[in-house]
Amino acid sequence: MNFEQFSLDPRILAGVKAAGYASPTPIQQQAIPVVMQGRDVLGLAQTGTGKTAAFMLPILNRLTSGKLGPVRALIIAPTRELAEQIHQTAVSLGKKTKIRSLAIYGGVAKGPQAAALRRGAEIVVACPGRLLDHMNDRTIDLSQVEVLVLDEADRMCDMGFLPDIRRILNQLPKQRQTLFFSATMPDEIRGLADGILQNPVTVQIDLIAPAKTVSHALYPVPEGLKAKLLLAQLQQVATGRVLIFTRTKHRARNLASDLDNRGYRVTALQGNMAQNQRQRAIDGFRRGDYDILVATDIAARGIDVADISHVINFDMPDTADAYIHRSGRTGRAELTGEAITLTVPSDESTVREIERALGTRLERRRLADFDYGAFVPEKQPVAYPSSPTRGNYNARSLNRSTGNGAANRGGQRQATNYNSRQATPNNGGVGESSSSNGNGSGNGANRRRRPSGRYLQR
Repeated sequence: MNFEQFSLDPRILAGVKAAGYASPTPIQQQAIPVVMQGRDVLGLAQTGTGKTAAFMLPILNRLTSGKLGPVRALIIAPTRELAEQIHQTAVSLGKKTKIRSLAIYGGVAKGPQAAALRRGAEIVVACPGRLLDHMNDRTIDLSQVEVLVLDEADRMCDMGFLPDIRRILNQLPKQRQTLFFSATMPDEIRGLADGILQNPVTVQIDLIAPAKTVSHALYPVPEGLKAKLLLAQLQQVATGRVLIFTRTKHRARNLASDLDNRGYRVTALQGNMAQNQRQRAIDGFRRGDYDILVATDIAARGIDVADISHVINFDMPDTADAYIHRSGRTGRAELTGEAITLTVPSDESTVREIERALGTRLERRRLADFDYGAFVPEKQPVAYPSSPTRGNYNARSLNRSTGNGAANRGGQRQATNYNSRQATPNNGGVGESSSSNGNGSGNGANRRRRPSGRYLQR
């Protein structure tokens, strides 16, 4: 199938070709014809499946006819990064048309946004809070909106935006097309979809499975040794870009700072950063200025980097849906990827939820030559905790960690081939992570074959 079969405007097709799109993805094949028919859509697809173009192409096609100037398509996204990404997609695909797109989000001055709105924009991509600011200031007119898109709707609910969304919905025309797109669909937000969608067509692509090119592994560890285990893993990995997830902004900031002090090319992405700082972090990670990005779930929404080789969950995500979304950051574009999770005993209930969602048991592993003390990974998992508790990241634990990470700054480091781990037969089902050559010495043969392969430590 090709994009010509959608009967898109020739100017839109020119934008598709200029953007380098070859053939539509499964969600684009299913969603574009339905959206072009004017139907409401409930689109469920994991990250990296092309869902942004699945709604943007038919919107652009619709806007090629009719009046220019007023806001006719409103797209609401949970984070600034995602809003900017969607806006750039609109600009790229619509570059041969006169359709204008504008991104509206906090962290920057409202004045330039208001001025751009006065000049006119047919597409507005907005975060809920800043959109409400403009609505209260009467600097935006939404009375002529024909299409509403809620993207990453699950995360907007997680972030507490549901009341804001309802206030926005009350100000929109009742007669409109509504597209509800999400990477995941927890049961608790189905009520929102039911309330705003009229006889929707459901499009679902690989909702509960990360890309098949992603392998998964759990590394049981006590909370107090998590930072040491992370450092030991990084000392054994020779690869491309690594995305590390933490639960809180504080942990992301401190962990990135400590890794930087130990000589790694690392940056953080978390909600307290100014927009220009966040954009510099994303751009630097995408360009390869940084090998490691430490981020929170919320801040990472909208990151579009194709060659992330490893996702490391320093903290266990809260839900199976969040795990699927995190692991979907790697293994894109037919490249192999790994999702590694550091698990503490209180994470076991979430682990089992993830395993039920994936339909398979995740492999438990022990990192070779790592001193676990009295903790025995082979004896994990433990029983379900009644009320899981999670410890706090201690910056000093990383600074006290053993090994030669600091001494290796500027020198060649040991490399472990992550493709050659052997599972040892033991009663806990925990495999040992080791180098394929038996001695862990770093050489080119042990590097993963990826476009951006490099040693992580500078």
